Amino acid sequence: MTTTSQAPTGTSSPSVSSKYVIAHFMVGNSYPYTVDNWLADIVLAHSSGIDAFALNVGVDTWQPSQVANAYQAALQSGTGFKLFMSFDMTSLPCTTASDAATLRTYITTYATHPNQLLYNGRVMASTFSGETCTFGQGSVVSGWSTQFVQQLTGSSAVHFVPSFFVDPSQFNTYSGVINGMFNWNSGWPIQVTTSYVSSVPGLLGDIASGLSSTVSSLLSNVIGSTTPDETYISSLAAMGGGRTYMAAVSPWFFTHYGPSTYNKNWIYLSDDHLYATRWESLINIRDQVDFVQVISWNDFGESHYIGPIEGDQPMSQAWVDGNDHTGWLNLTSYYAAAFKTGTYPTPTKDQLVMWSRPHPASASASNDPVGKPTNYQITSDNVWAVVLATSPATVVLSTSSSQSQTFNVPAGVSKLAVPIKAGGTMHGTLTRGGQTVIDLQASDFTFEANPTTYNFNAHVVASP
Repeated sequence: MTTTSQAPTGTSSPSVSSKYVIAHFMVGNSYPYTVDNWLADIVLAHSSGIDAFALNVGVDTWQPSQVANAYQAALQSGTGFKLFMSFDMTSLPCTTASDAATLRTYITTYATHPNQLLYNGRVMASTFSGETCTFGQGSVVSGWSTQFVQQLTGSSAVHFVPSFFVDPSQFNTYSGVINGMFNWNSGWPIQVTTSYVSSVPGLLGDIASGLSSTVSSLLSNVIGSTTPDETYISSLAAMGGGRTYMAAVSPWFFTHYGPSTYNKNWIYLSDDHLYATRWESLINIRDQVDFVQVISWNDFGESHYIGPIEGDQPMSQAWVDGNDHTGWLNLTSYYAAAFKTGTYPTPTKDQLVMWSRPHPASASASNDPVGKPTNYQITSDNVWAVVLATSPATVVLSTSSSQSQTFNVPAGVSKLAVPIKAGGTMHGTLTRGGQTVIDLQASDFTFEANPTTYNFNAHVVASP
């Protein structure tokens, strides 16, 4: 099976506008960080086309000092990199008026900081959840309005774009609260579950047997689809007042916690070059998208980190350690430029990025009390590859000495895939005019037939 597709070379209306690419940063995973750690992350993110971090803060008493370190590092970086608060309302309490004061303090502390992200002249602020918070008032709307938005005035006035998990038809009830909405779940085709796939005759069997061309054709309309975006965009437009729409893009999702910890054990479909495809979909509708938020920079627990593995992991070492994702930053830089300018950049350097999971989806782990993740049946056993080519070239993807496929790729971006079987590895070459330009081998990766524990994370390798 092969799949290959190219991104368009331009979009409908090229124009440089105030569009931002930001990355979700879990402050809760930064406990041991120094200012230098923050500085290294900020410089790396900035060089990868990211404009700002959304700082996800929770209830830990040490987090405000790390937020201070982040702002100090952003200033020290000299890059103009921005930061803003993303209040994690699944962690922060929000039942009393004093709970809201905690949020306001974050806003007022950094409102005039040179590295605070301002939008329309106001302090950018967001959330994860918060749709049940009342802050001691009679309703959610009254709580957020009277205890947060209305009390922040002058230089502390907020541009509030939360991620409330509510039906878009209810957005208008928040008209006095929100300036826009962040569509967190738009990053993945979350509707694709085992039962969804089972409703299509033969599809689960096709996935299990690796007939991915069939799978791809049936699922391609949901991988990276803008249907969830359009629902939000139309509901925000109906509110009037030029509301801000923030879309999500994410490369992966796997979490594996048992009942004794967070009790989260599932995957979202991340096949078919989800990260690249979702970016391309958003670039196609960029006139209606103000922000793209990458989920995430460092959320190791859900396996969608694109930054380096560092800091303090949330008991996720079993599936994160050894599975670097920074190769996805190469793609971030390319697609962020296209989103912000309206034109895909011409690659100035040949690049190859490849990724796969550590073991077959159907494998049985010998010692894993947490068990197989929900939806494990929906993912295909493939090596996924994205090529950025400066001019036409030949790419060979190999998973063993006897299993390889050859692709002739044009200039620009190409998305390739080959099946992988137990014992396989990842090897890719790019040649042009008889010269080998890239020879990329996954040195610490084998597609393991008999894993000890389940791991549906991705192992990513990229050419320098």
